[in-house]
Amino acid sequence: MNKIEKMAASPFRMKLFMISHLPMAFLAGLKVTKMDMQGASVSVPYKCLNKNPFRSVYFAVLSMAAELSSGIIALAALHDVKVPVSMLVLKMKAEFLKKAKTKVVFHCKDGEKIRLTIKESIETGEGQTIEVLSSGIDTSGDKVAEFIFEWTFKPKKVS
Repeated sequence: MNKIEKMAASPFRMKLFMISHLPMAFLAGLKVTKMDMQGASVSVPYKCLNKNPFRSVYFAVLSMAAELSSGIIALAALHDVKVPVSMLVLKMKAEFLKKAKTKVVFHCKDGEKIRLTIKESIETGEGQTIEVLSSGIDTSGDKVAEFIFEWTFKPKKVS
């Protein structure tokens, strides 16, 4: 278990990380509920701050939780490599299937794909992209949204 996985496993340490690096995620109440090198789950509550005028969770808040479910896996994978590698969301596609009117948990299970893409980027010295899926499930078990993020990883030039 590396430093990022340990941080994700500790609600207190994760809150400190969010306050300092992801303050909007902290304000929205995002929580990493599960995290390992295979996948991650991030919950977002249905609360006043997260609602839109239509009494559902605002799409940007859902996007934030979906991105974090894949991004935290990438952060953990990058923590284990010796070469500095930049990571960035290049594209995002979203499909909203049902109004999010309860807590939603986003699941990303593409940890292995992320690690292999980072490894390939380091081996070739070139930027590599990958599409990862994050699905949001509400408290009744219904899928409310599906996000596909295209991440890019590129080794930084060391001078």
